[in-house]
Amino acid sequence: MPQKKKPVVVVTRRLPDVIETRMMELFDARLNTDDHPMSQNELIEAVRTADVLVPTVTDRVDSAVLAQAGDNLRLIASFGTGVDHIDLKTARQRGITVTNTPGVLTEDTADMTLALILATSRRLVEGERLVRAGDWGGWSPTHMLGHRLWGKRLGIVGMGRIGQAVARRARGFGLSVHYHNRRTVAEEIEDELEATYWDSLDQMLARMDIVSINCPHTPATFHLLNARRLKLLQPHCTIVNTSRGEVIDENAMTRMLERGELAGAGLDVFENEPAVSPKLLKLDNVVLLPHMGSATIEGRIAMGEKVIINCKTFVDGHTPPDRVLETMF
Repeated sequence: MPQKKKPVVVVTRRLPDVIETRMMELFDARLNTDDHPMSQNELIEAVRTADVLVPTVTDRVDSAVLAQAGDNLRLIASFGTGVDHIDLKTARQRGITVTNTPGVLTEDTADMTLALILATSRRLVEGERLVRAGDWGGWSPTHMLGHRLWGKRLGIVGMGRIGQAVARRARGFGLSVHYHNRRTVAEEIEDELEATYWDSLDQMLARMDIVSINCPHTPATFHLLNARRLKLLQPHCTIVNTSRGEVIDENAMTRMLERGELAGAGLDVFENEPAVSPKLLKLDNVVLLPHMGSATIEGRIAMGEKVIINCKTFVDGHTPPDRVLETMF
C-alpha cells in the first residue's frame, strides 16, 4: 500500500531546532533556513502551495494574501498568542481554520513586565549606561534617585492570564493591585490577588502610580490609551507595555514623556515595530526592548509544541485544541 502523502507545512521563520526536526518528521515541512522576514509576495506563494501555513506575529496574513490562497490551505497555525496579524474574517469566509499558542508565554511575559516596572522605577538602564560611559563619579545621596515600589498602586489594563500573573508578582513587591477588564475576574482570584476592579478605565488611570498594558490588540483596543486618556495620568506615573504597541497612542505618549508629564515608560512593543520613533530613542526616562517579553528557550519550545499539536490534530481530521474564533478577540 502506498504511503499517505504528508501535508505541506510552510513555516515562515526559523523555529527552535527540536521543533523544526519534529515538523520534518511529521510533515512535508518547508522551512525558512535563513530566517528572513517574508515579503508579501513570498507569503502569497506560501499560501498558494501550503496545506498548512505556520506564520509568526510579524507576518501580515491579510485579505490581500488570503485572496491568493490555494484550495489546499485549510489551516493557519500561528506561532504566537496574538492573532491581530491575521484577517480572521477572511480566513473564516474561505473555510480556513486559525490556531494560536495561548498560555505558554504567560509566565515569561509577566517576568518581563515586572523587570520593566523595576527598570523604569529604579532607573536601571539609565544607571547602567552611565557606568559604561565612564561618567559615574561615585555615590552621592541625591544621585540617580528613583521610586520605591512598595506601597505604590499598579493599574493592570487587561486581567487575563498574563495580567493575573503580573498581579501575583506585584503582590510580592508590595504593590497594590488594581485592574480594568471587560468583566471582573472570579471572586476567588480577586481575593487571592487582593485586586480592586475598576469599571471605568478613566477613573483607574487617574489614580495609579504605574500602569501595565496586558490586553490584546483588537479593533476595540486600538489606541485604548489615547491622548485624552494619557492626560489623565499623574506626572509621577510610569507606563509599561508588553502587549502590543498599537494599544497606546505612541506619539501622544512620547510628547508627554518629552515634556515631563509622565515619569517614564518601559516598552517591549511599539506601534510601528520594528521601527522605533527617533524621539523615543533620545529619551533617558524610557526603557526600550526589542519585543523579547516571551523570548525564553522554554517558551519558544512550548509554543512550537503547541503548533505541532494543532497541526497534527487538524490533519488527522479533528478540531485542533487552540482554534481561534473571531468572537475571542
